[in-house]
Amino acid sequence: MKRVTGIGGIFIAARDPKALCAWYKAHLGIDVQDWGGTAFRWLDDAGAPQAGTTVWSVGDGSNFAPSKSTFMVNYRVDDLHGLLSVLRTEGCQVLDKIEESEFGKFGWVMDPEGNKVELWQPPAGQ
Repeated sequence: MKRVTGIGGIFIAARDPKALCAWYKAHLGIDVQDWGGTAFRWLDDAGAPQAGTTVWSVGDGSNFAPSKSTFMVNYRVDDLHGLLSVLRTEGCQVLDKIEESEFGKFGWVMDPEGNKVELWQPPAGQ
């Protein structure tokens, strides 16, 4: 079974999300949108667009609970339910909540340092 196939997103918690977004926009040139982030389109080595994006977002971090970390990484997976089942049998702390929507399937596991890790199975074709 494949496990992680790529990074779907990076999420950063900030005391002042608007100020941090402005800093990233001004100093690193990230095209931060009104919703607090951007979606980086994937490109091949020649610069041609590929199917897929990586989301980058700044917010208040309330969705990171029970983690106290200031970041959360979203990893792409091929089979969310299968991977969560394997992680449970391996003794990992898998959170009970699973979300399924038009954006795909989402599940979470806590790493040994207490960081919440998001696992995302994108909709077919993405």
